[in-house]
Amino acid sequence: MPFHTVALLVVAGAPLIAALLALIAGFEGAHAAGLPVFVWCLAGIFLLQWLMFIHAHARQTERYFDLTGGVTFIGATGFAAATAAAGDPRSLALAAMIVIWSARLASFLFLRVSRVGHDSRFATILPDFRVHLMTWTLQGIWVAVTASCALIAITSTEKAPPDLLLALGACVWLAGLAIEVIADRQKSAFRSKPANKKRFIATGLWAWCRHPNYFGEILLWTGVALAALPALQGWQHLALGSPLFVWLLLVKISGADMLERRNDRTWGQDPAYLAYKARTPKIWPLGPLAKSQKPQKRKK
Repeated sequence: MPFHTVALLVVAGAPLIAALLALIAGFEGAHAAGLPVFVWCLAGIFLLQWLMFIHAHARQTERYFDLTGGVTFIGATGFAAATAAAGDPRSLALAAMIVIWSARLASFLFLRVSRVGHDSRFATILPDFRVHLMTWTLQGIWVAVTASCALIAITSTEKAPPDLLLALGACVWLAGLAIEVIADRQKSAFRSKPANKKRFIATGLWAWCRHPNYFGEILLWTGVALAALPALQGWQHLALGSPLFVWLLLVKISGADMLERRNDRTWGQDPAYLAYKARTPKIWPLGPLAKSQKPQKRKK
């Protein structure tokens, strides 16, 4: 199938995905102006992406792409909490998890693209209207599906009191956030040294897996799902698949595989890189452990 056709299908499918999420959430949750708050969140998520696409395509810039994603998470979560949380500890905790994560990640990515001056992912995307629109639409789908579990729990009228799952979810979220932050800082520090300009990072958390920042993000969204679980009912439990969606997106669609192809083009002939890739898992951080478990050759 031609890629332009795929792009058009993605854009056309976004309203269907939003409708499916709305059906999963149901209509029993908090309402505002006659519609479920969750539906207003979905509408705002996609509307903001498409408005920013108009600006980005007219200016041929990707500078505000990641920043917009973070602002969208914060805006949708803030609106849901302000209109439906009603002082509920679980809802406020879920909102805090998303706001803290999105503010940190969006500012980190925005400062990085501002410092570098461009995002290499957009080199061939910006001039193509359909592919560029698909990229912004995919960001809307990313926000909507990823945040759906928390947003449904926040806007639910059936509030579950704090329990062990909330505490466990918060701990898993905190661990994932710490891993993501540490991995990003280690890579930034590595890249800041001129001697490392044409080298790959294989130290710190990057010795455990090739994409520890992505592992951290998958882990923190798993924590969000655990914390949200007691507030979900019936079909709403389908929203617990949001961490799986994050895994699919980061590992197979726009994250690890894309970077792996770029890294292979850059260092594919470097024996040190090939050895690092062979001994280090892609996502699950078991690098040194896996290495230590290899059978030792007996001395003659």
